[in-house]
Amino acid sequence: MMVLTKQDRDLLRGIVRKVHFAHVEAKHGKAFVTDQECDKLIDSLGPEIAERMIRFGVDKGLR
Repeated sequence: MMVLTKQDRDLLRGIVRKVHFAHVEAKHGKAFVTDQECDKLIDSLGPEIAERMIRFGVDKGLR
């Protein structure tokens, strides 16, 4: 399990919701995808991928 700051975790959750769970939110609504579901996916990605996603989010001005 990765140790992330709250700010990084929130950024990753936003990216995961927008990219990986967009189809679920479109079909079932935003409340259907919980923070816990996002966290499970984030934890499964591994630290290298999470770091790249954080860098991408920062570069795009999401933080």
